Amino acid sequence: MIDLTTHWAGLAVLGIFVAAYVLVICEEAIEMRKSKPVLVAAGLIWALVALGYASIDQAEAAHDQAKEIILEYGELLLFLLVAITYVNTLEERRVFDVLRAKLVGYGLGYRSLFWLTGAIAFPMSAVLDNLTTALVMGAVVMAVGAGSRAFIALGCINIVVAANAGGAFSPFGDITTLMVWQNGKLTFWEFFDLFLPSLVNWLVPAVLMHLAIPAGKPMPRQERASTKPGARGVVVLFAATIATAVSFKNFLHLPPAMGMMLGLGYLQIWAYYLNITSKKRDDSDMLLDSFKEIQRIEFDTLLFFFGIIFAVGGLGAMGYLAFASQLLYDGFGPTAANIAIGALSAIVDNIPLMFAVLKMDPAMSDGQWLLVTLTCGVGGSILSIGSAAGVALMGQAKDSYTFFSHLKWSWAVAAGYGASILVHRLLNAALF
Repeated sequence: MIDLTTHWAGLAVLGIFVAAYVLVICEEAIEMRKSKPVLVAAGLIWALVALGYASIDQAEAAHDQAKEIILEYGELLLFLLVAITYVNTLEERRVFDVLRAKLVGYGLGYRSLFWLTGAIAFPMSAVLDNLTTALVMGAVVMAVGAGSRAFIALGCINIVVAANAGGAFSPFGDITTLMVWQNGKLTFWEFFDLFLPSLVNWLVPAVLMHLAIPAGKPMPRQERASTKPGARGVVVLFAATIATAVSFKNFLHLPPAMGMMLGLGYLQIWAYYLNITSKKRDDSDMLLDSFKEIQRIEFDTLLFFFGIIFAVGGLGAMGYLAFASQLLYDGFGPTAANIAIGALSAIVDNIPLMFAVLKMDPAMSDGQWLLVTLTCGVGGSILSIGSAAGVALMGQAKDSYTFFSHLKWSWAVAAGYGASILVHRLLNAALF
């Protein structure tokens, strides 16, 4: 193992990484998209890695490590490209608009809506991502709770927790679970051992917040929405695409990203069919431009993943991750280390944390890999800034849901965090 942590290049790499991450944290204040500083940092860091390795006649080793990270990022990029394209297409076919209209039109009380939105967000996030889930369900809370800031604040906290918890037990529910699955640390079905711990993570704070929800009923309102032609086909093909990706991984032993790209082909053919049919029926609503949905992908996020994965990989190449692994996993033990990493994800983005753990590659049982998957997935719920779901809802409901309104209930979310770990340790004891 090459150790350049005390080398001038290693110290410079550490300084660049810290500076870039400070800029990421200050994204809103300085109005600089988070991908920009990490892209610059990634390039500079690997230039320094190359110089450091060259100084000890190991230039080829730096090249090999960079190629390995490119492969890992390439698989992640292709998987996300397809998944986000499907989500964009569902939005374009007005599937989410119909869901919101139906929920708004039920005429339920605040407490019923609190539980219903959380109960939908939990499984929805296991299929979609926590950001999309939070935005869709947050729009429902905003629509029905316009007269109650207290309900909106609690409803948003509930959605953030449910969305993050729902993504933790699914291999494609969160970027971190996807990374663990693609790296072969856990099999597809092993993730579902986290279903009950994840459910407890949501239920405990929801129960604690229940009595604080207004007992009244919002003013009834009606929204009309209907899906565009072909919406059901898109839903079916999305499910088929996920099944294809799982089959490629489990049965063909191929990267799941290849299965996802085949699924993108399903969508392209479906769009072609809709467009041909629309001309025959003279129905413009049937038209579907699948390439336009690809263009709508938020590339700031994908480029951020590139920058942060390479920046963390650079730290690993210099020996910092090996040092951190020895300090955490050898010093405190895997259980304490995994719990601490999850808690840290309330402040630091869980993606670099999980990638760092994967690069450290500590010798752990399946139970411990499930534990760090759980903690990295749900730890960000403790603070509103700890996950994309929380940050997005602070922007969507900025007058009612704030950092401090979430902080007021952080103790309840932390209780759910602790309870989920305990349930995992008890239910899955045989895996440790």
